[in-house]
Amino acid sequence: MHPDMKYLGELISLGVACSWTVAALASEVGSKRLGVFVMNVWRMGVALLFSALLMWWVLDQPWPVYAGEEAWLWLLASGVVGYFFGDWCLFNSYLLIGSRMGQLFMTLAPMFTALSAWVMIGQTLAWTSLLAMFVTLLGIAISVLGRDEQHHVSVSLPMKGVLFGIGAGLGQGVGLVFSKIGLDHYVEDVPVALLPSVEGYLPFASNMIRCVAGFACFTAWLILSGHADRMRQSLSDHKGLLAMLCAVVSGPFVGVGFSLMAVQYTAAGIASTLMALTPILILLPSRWLFGQPITLKGVVGALISVVGVSLFFLL
Repeated sequence: MHPDMKYLGELISLGVACSWTVAALASEVGSKRLGVFVMNVWRMGVALLFSALLMWWVLDQPWPVYAGEEAWLWLLASGVVGYFFGDWCLFNSYLLIGSRMGQLFMTLAPMFTALSAWVMIGQTLAWTSLLAMFVTLLGIAISVLGRDEQHHVSVSLPMKGVLFGIGAGLGQGVGLVFSKIGLDHYVEDVPVALLPSVEGYLPFASNMIRCVAGFACFTAWLILSGHADRMRQSLSDHKGLLAMLCAVVSGPFVGVGFSLMAVQYTAAGIASTLMALTPILILLPSRWLFGQPITLKGVVGALISVVGVSLFFLL
């Protein structure tokens, strides 16, 4: 490897963490202005458009080709669980406890992934994973627990926001396992002779299928709830739409794409750990943008949670 590229994977991973930080902040702004469902209908629709253009550019087909029935079913299920349920919880947590704390709860995702993989596909749940879970939970507990006037231990955040944060981590973790199962079926569906030339694009094609499920669910919910007119009204909110576009580009488009690139240039454990730094990186921007105070307890809790995430990949 060229000396100048020695730490390219690490630099890309840090860039991904910054990109996801921007996505979280933009999503909080967009959700407050547009509403969670309108924001996500736009977000999933634009992500679908970008994905179709990417597929068309690299594969000459604007649609996930070769994916069979089982791949579609698992990936659609992943979209329902990860994008619809998980992002619905995540964006609501942004409204109630802010993107900073919402991202802290997202450190639960590796724990739920490990538990889901153990239950659904029989992956071993080693003692190192249990240690990582404990450290992650400890970091979150330090951040969100405090003492009331009677010196009793209590949650210092709205309980509804905490539950949404836990739901976001759960949706992300379970959705990731569904994605893995679906992607494995997708790889089996591709003709062997073509697999080497298209394998690198299959995650993007798989994500497109997940976006189809997310877009369909958010759109259906918006229509059934009788709020479809909010989509038309959102066209006049240019700041909200700009925040949505920023969230799409920095999150599912740039973030996902460069996260896949990062593991090509450095070890997956190192890349995953660096990409998990979002709860740390978001502290200062959330203070500047939203006036959220930075406390020693919050910083320590975020650091411990990130250490817990790193243990999943480095032990």
